[in-house]
Amino acid sequence: MACAISGGADSLALLVLAAAGGCDVTAIHVEHGLRAGSEAEAEVVRAAAARFGARFERQRVSVAPGANLEARARAARFAVLPVDVATGHTMDDQAETILVNLLRGAGADGLAGMAPGTRHPILGLRRRETHALCAATGLVPVCDESNDDPAFVRNRIRHELLPLCAQVAGRDPVSRPGPAGRRAA
Repeated sequence: MACAISGGADSLALLVLAAAGGCDVTAIHVEHGLRAGSEAEAEVVRAAAARFGARFERQRVSVAPGANLEARARAARFAVLPVDVATGHTMDDQAETILVNLLRGAGADGLAGMAPGTRHPILGLRRRETHALCAATGLVPVCDESNDDPAFVRNRIRHELLPLCAQVAGRDPVSRPGPAGRRAA
């Protein structure tokens, strides 16, 4: 099972769960060369892969110049990853993706978000659960400071729009369905 592992909590949790589930895991770390410290991030992934019995691969990519850095980095990353790679996207990522797509004027396909399955095996988990799993297993995730940069639309959705939606709705807008269709946090 090829897993895209950045070193963040979500992807490290994917690695831990895939290994615990008995999968033959290859942890693939993609270095974009966009920030200092990428060597240390690769080492975090290499060490976690070794600890959990997974193979480790490092891929280096160049991100083409142009607008929308996130989209260009994603395109460069997926150009070197296997088609069937599993990613560590969570339920929180799903909510952010749907809102990004809504704001960009997506149709029904975009509003459906990411499809659950082998490409997104931890889509039913919350981000806080991946952090808790890392803490429980003694893993220290990489902290990507760009995840707090308000220049990126996804970050503004994560840090501004979703909290506003929670305040307006009076509930967590990223909660999972509970019994009989009721929402549970």
